[in-house]
Amino acid sequence: MIDECLMVAVRIEGDDCPLAAATRAVGAAVDAQPPLLRADGNALLRFSAPQGTGLTEELEADDRVRYLYRAPVEGRNNYRCLSLHPCVVHELTDAGFMVESLTYRDGDAYLTGTVVGQEVLRTVMETAGETVGVRLERVAALHAEDDDAVGRQWDLTPAQEASLREAVTMGYFTVPRRTTAAEVAGELGVSKSAFLERLHRGLNALLAQVFDVAPPSPPAD
Repeated sequence: MIDECLMVAVRIEGDDCPLAAATRAVGAAVDAQPPLLRADGNALLRFSAPQGTGLTEELEADDRVRYLYRAPVEGRNNYRCLSLHPCVVHELTDAGFMVESLTYRDGDAYLTGTVVGQEVLRTVMETAGETVGVRLERVAALHAEDDDAVGRQWDLTPAQEASLREAVTMGYFTVPRRTTAAEVAGELGVSKSAFLERLHRGLNALLAQVFDVAPPSPPAD
């Protein structure tokens, strides 16, 4: 049995999957669920992005994307589609990387997740390096309390969970604060506004579950 589990953040450069290509073209940040690979090699994608970025039009023009579905929700678009192009995330998963959050920004993919031991981490990095550029951003030991928190299965998106975790780790909630929103956003590889939005949405969802109350509905237009 291996006693070591590592929390890892990596940045993938040069991936040419549809989401990477689209964010490179329009400059929008996309929060994505880990893609689901079908038996026929196609991938099922679920992701979201701010409205008004031109992302929808860019994806519609990509002949690798099929059955694109869009649902506007509170200033963002939630998407689902089928991708005919393989993603490097699948290769990292096959190598042992357990993806917990995934963000595409300016053509790069920012992934956080876990690997079991240093040997698996080396395999993951070697696998990514064979096809794209990969940069190891951060490695830390996964502690028992981290597993306990995940085990509760709070109803948060991976991006919201990553934002809350990083904010706590860097001392954003301490009095006085030990870091700024811009610094936390920089660690996550997102804009300050994107970090604050995820933080507020995540806190709202988390506290509503803790206190067992229904959050208010968004105001009508």
